[in-house]
Amino acid sequence: MKLLSWFFLNLFVFSSVTGCVSPIALNRAIEVYDNAAIHAESRQLLTNIARAQHHEPLHFTRVSSIAATFNFSANAGATPALTGESGGLLAPVFGASVAENPTFSIDPIAGDEFTKRILTPFSQHKLTLLLRQHFNIDLLLRMMAQEVQLHQIESHAMTGDTLPEKQKRKHRSHHGPKASTGFMVMDSNEQTGNKQFLPGIQLTKEQEHRLRSRQHIHQKQTVYHNNPSDRSDYEMFRRIVLHLAAIQNQKQLYAEPLTFERNWTIPSNVISPEGLFQAIEKDFTVSHDEQRNTYTLSKQLPGPILITNYDPSILCCEERVALYDLINPWIENDVAFDIRPGYPGGEWPIRGAFRLRSFHTILNFLGHSLGEQAEYFVDKDPRTPPLIKNVNPSHTLGLIVDDQLHHDTKLYAHSHGKYYAVDTTGENAHWNRNAFQLLYILFRLTVTDAKSLGLPITISK
Repeated sequence: MKLLSWFFLNLFVFSSVTGCVSPIALNRAIEVYDNAAIHAESRQLLTNIARAQHHEPLHFTRVSSIAATFNFSANAGATPALTGESGGLLAPVFGASVAENPTFSIDPIAGDEFTKRILTPFSQHKLTLLLRQHFNIDLLLRMMAQEVQLHQIESHAMTGDTLPEKQKRKHRSHHGPKASTGFMVMDSNEQTGNKQFLPGIQLTKEQEHRLRSRQHIHQKQTVYHNNPSDRSDYEMFRRIVLHLAAIQNQKQLYAEPLTFERNWTIPSNVISPEGLFQAIEKDFTVSHDEQRNTYTLSKQLPGPILITNYDPSILCCEERVALYDLINPWIENDVAFDIRPGYPGGEWPIRGAFRLRSFHTILNFLGHSLGEQAEYFVDKDPRTPPLIKNVNPSHTLGLIVDDQLHHDTKLYAHSHGKYYAVDTTGENAHWNRNAFQLLYILFRLTVTDAKSLGLPITISK
């Protein structure tokens, strides 16, 4: 009877031991593999920055899969007690073991994947996605933007007859049908020669006069590169992004897709109303003109992202046309901005567009900043509002390059006989941590596309 009791007791303990060991080993494996993958990719980023510093080829690998097999075993038995009056009794003996057999799949990033992930410039939608995560726009643009195109507008005479012939030809080439595609269309009564400035939208005479006068506005573009070796360009670029950051600090910076309304006019006799409504009622709004005997189809179309210091929903149709001319043609890796007077930051009204980099160019920028193209401190423009805590580091990502590894350094890589580590000391420690986190996120963002969410947001730090 006693042996039977010991048997069931050993069986119960055996089940308990295996039940406890399994989840503990699984939780430990997930944590260890997760940390290993993050540290491997982080060191790879630092190593590639070191390669970029020395103008060496960059190389990327990815851990495509991790498969771990666990073998759990436990044993139980009994042995006579060694001493005392219990020497004639049996004492239980338990044992357990865990065997782990991990398999890693590591692939180089090459071919089309390298082109799409590493060499392709970031899209404006990925920048917007990061702005929604409350990243500092100063940090984002310093890391992601290659250059800024600043638009300066000069007004000429109200009529083309007063312009010199050379300027007339220049205005015709700039504001001709090609520049206004989709916004200068004939209405349904084409034989009259009357044009509408927006498809299907009737403007007042005053609005038409203001739009015609805009045709005689000559727009100059000046490009400023985010390159410390060109001091004048670099300092202007830095001042512009600091100006946007100051507006963001006031929670008055908007980043929204600029929407346009497209209209189509269809004669009533070419389509039956029943078939028309059933086919398009989900995508279009329909209005009927009894006098003209026509149907007008309207649809809201999302446009490119626009960064502003005002709510873009207040814009009327003619102002949207002017902004369309600002950002036309629409390039996916450009982000336009329009800072107007009368709103926060309006003391320095500026408009233009940022051109975004590829991930490969970002790493080269960070690597070269350790050597021949070192970044330096640039103060904000006098017209820029105060910055919260005067956050304005000289480097986009502060790194420490040393012969020895400091004992408190957690994130580092050894390359070219030096230790490369993120500078987490001093007053810019928080900025540098966020900068490296952003770099890691950008590397992960190269894996997939980020489509437009179509949601208006106000960006705050």
